[in-house]
Amino acid sequence: MDKPRDSGKTSGQPITACLLGAAFFGSLGSSFIYGYNLSVVNAPALYIKAFYNTTWNERYGQLLAVETATLLWSVTVSIFSIGGLLGALSVSIILKVLGRKGTLLLNNSLALIAALLLTLGERAKSFEMLIIGRLIIGVDSGIALSALPMYLGEITPRHIRGSIGQFNSILICLGVFTGQVLGLPELLGQESRWGYLFAFLALPALLQLCVLPFFPESPRYLLIERKDEARAEKAFQRFLGKKDVSQELQEVHAEARAQENQQTASMLQLLRSPAVRWQLITIITTMACYQLCGLNAIWYYTSGILREAGFAENLLPYITLSTGGIETLAAITSGLVIERIGRKPLLIFGFSAMAVFFSLLTVFLNFQDSVSWMPYLSFICILAVIASFCSGPGGIPFILTGELFEQSYRPAAFMIAGIVNWLCNFAVGLLFPIIQILTWTSS
Repeated sequence: MDKPRDSGKTSGQPITACLLGAAFFGSLGSSFIYGYNLSVVNAPALYIKAFYNTTWNERYGQLLAVETATLLWSVTVSIFSIGGLLGALSVSIILKVLGRKGTLLLNNSLALIAALLLTLGERAKSFEMLIIGRLIIGVDSGIALSALPMYLGEITPRHIRGSIGQFNSILICLGVFTGQVLGLPELLGQESRWGYLFAFLALPALLQLCVLPFFPESPRYLLIERKDEARAEKAFQRFLGKKDVSQELQEVHAEARAQENQQTASMLQLLRSPAVRWQLITIITTMACYQLCGLNAIWYYTSGILREAGFAENLLPYITLSTGGIETLAAITSGLVIERIGRKPLLIFGFSAMAVFFSLLTVFLNFQDSVSWMPYLSFICILAVIASFCSGPGGIPFILTGELFEQSYRPAAFMIAGIVNWLCNFAVGLLFPIIQILTWTSS
């Protein structure tokens, strides 16, 4: 599969099956699960709320108040982000002890536990199990979204680092799309089957657990942090598909010598270091914009937005499905062109286009009651927003975090990026339904 060949020019090296396999299966049990959890609560939302109401009534002999039901649902959605924050805070220590691949493998245990809790919550008549399960899968995602981009960045040659790094974004989008497909009424989007939507979480975790051990650990981690040159050389040979990897080893040795007197930086040391101040500002800004640009609100509450836009209830699952298809195609296209166009132009284009289409969406939503065809323009704007996001902003912030920092700063940088990411994610998930209610009340 990945038989070494003689060395050639780095820029002319083909992508090996080993590198593609590690990127795909590493992302499958990590970013795919994150994306799946962004959309999986969308289709069965009404059934889960009814389950909460029924359970509350059986326990306390009264129906849930509207305010309590809204708060309980907001907590169910947003506690995923709290778990992500906990995962991001703990990832630096786990990475140092277990390495990049080891962290991804250990993380699968959390996904399996969460799948069990989320699947059995309805049968146990315990909405607390669903909330705890969402918390645990959030921890899984928080660890994965730091460990995976670091692993992909360290196993990939510089000239294709952006393209391989986009596996993270592509599998997030594919996870969102899969959640939408399985949530269709013909499949698992029924009142009697919604629990199996969460059982599906175990499948990508088990696949990664079975396949990823056969791929090498990050050679940079092995050489710089473990001082294991023999294993690092073998890892380079398999990932690059050539026997002579002396140039790559020399580059890593040079980086190691430059950091000889430096310990792995803590988060506070990184925040205090003037040498990386602008890099830090860059990742904090891009990661905050990644969440606060509004796309997660569309992922979490697509059905509600489309329902308010005037679409028929029986069409909502299929319309939602098209949004997942568009974002997957946009992410794949971005991965194909990122090395030619560059990171910065794609970020600027993506965020600028989103601003334009969000502005148009606001106008169209305000006039949808007076013009019969206005909901269709609203839907086109939603698709355009999603495509704009996935063309650049959806994956590049994770790539930048790995590229802008040296080995000694990298774990702390991913921790800070993760904290910003998940705090903003939590704010969107918690505040968006409350803003919706206030908007409806005022209108």
